[in-house]
Amino acid sequence: MLQAQTGSGGGLTVLLLQMAAIGLVFYFLILRPSGQARKKQAELLANLKKGDEIMTSGGIVGRVRDIKETETATGKEVRVTVESGTSTVIIERSRIVRIGAATAPGTPAA
Repeated sequence: MLQAQTGSGGGLTVLLLQMAAIGLVFYFLILRPSGQARKKQAELLANLKKGDEIMTSGGIVGRVRDIKETETATGKEVRVTVESGTSTVIIERSRIVRIGAATAPGTPAA
């Protein structure tokens, strides 16, 4: 009877080691790269300035004319005025996927 308890304890240890290994693989293949991509995207948007050529997630390509922080019901929001051809469009800064030649991580190259 004592041997049966020791055998099941060994199985539990193996199961816990396997779960820990799966957790590590999940972290290094999914969580860590996505965190790094978010950090690079935030850095890219923080360096946005007037005159930069950008591309939005909707495919609008233009030049930054103005950057304003506005108060909304959900909090503060940064809006960017973009000149594209003869049109002027106001977009959220978070919708920008490319500034000049720098592409945000996780977006397909044009």
